[in-house]
Amino acid sequence: MFDEMVALLKANKRRLVFTEGPDPRILEAASRLYKEGILEPVLLGNPDEVKKASKACGWPVDGIEIIDPLNYSGIDKMISKMVELRNGKMDAAACREALSKSNYFGTLLVQMGYVDGLLGGATYSTADTVRPALQLVKTKPGNKIVSSCFIMIRPTDKGDERYAMADCAINIDPTEDELVEIAVETARTARVFAIDPKVAMLSYSTMGSGKGDSVTKVHNAAEKLKAMHLDFPVDGELQFDAAFSPTVAKTKAPSSPVAGHANTFVFPDIDAGNIGYKIAQRLGGFEAIGPILQGLNAPINDLSRGCNAEEVYKMAIVTAALK
Repeated sequence: MFDEMVALLKANKRRLVFTEGPDPRILEAASRLYKEGILEPVLLGNPDEVKKASKACGWPVDGIEIIDPLNYSGIDKMISKMVELRNGKMDAAACREALSKSNYFGTLLVQMGYVDGLLGGATYSTADTVRPALQLVKTKPGNKIVSSCFIMIRPTDKGDERYAMADCAINIDPTEDELVEIAVETARTARVFAIDPKVAMLSYSTMGSGKGDSVTKVHNAAEKLKAMHLDFPVDGELQFDAAFSPTVAKTKAPSSPVAGHANTFVFPDIDAGNIGYKIAQRLGGFEAIGPILQGLNAPINDLSRGCNAEEVYKMAIVTAALK
């Protein structure tokens, strides 16, 4: 999977900004990506600090652009653009203060087209990555929310086993309309990873076997998705065993177009999603790629603060490939 993405990126070089330039994990990933010719990294931070950290960790940054948000010649133009985008919610002084922080500075570089995407979160929280994105890059036309997806990968003798799971990181208790949007965006993300989406709207109930507000929410979301006549199958509400196991599906949902062979799973809330993907990761031996942010006008992704350099490297490739 990554081989195909790398080949695409080498043929169509893209620029990706990293908000935490001096971080050793970022430096290792950026150095590798630049040396291998996969993409053009842009590192944010004080150049002296970045170069000192680079020397200390042994990953050279020669040839990589480094921008200091505190000493940038084009800052006045960026401030004017941010004032315009905030539409009266922030004055020039407030925008100048925000742009002194690399999360806002990097996001505005994306919005202004200087770079193709952004990867942050090695030291920032998820909220500190998503908030500037919503304020400056904003959601795609027709989208009202940002959601997240994890791609779960496990090697087998027959090739990689791959699934998409959402929303595991952003929306705490999505409404039925938000579940609809999450499902559509997750199907799009799945296709980037060569998954032909078969979407299961998950619940503790299968086709009315259980009752409750959550069941009703998931059922209604599934019905709305079916009415959209999408180019992928979707069904629900489904318990995970009915969605995944052909044997269970024959008993619980024999007429479902998805039950028994679903590969794209939409959870009813963040509790289920976060617990579910981590069980698959830790007990099932799956590699979790993500969280991949969905619904924005440009590729912006969030790292876990516990990430390692290899995870940064892979997420950078994924982010650039989403352009």
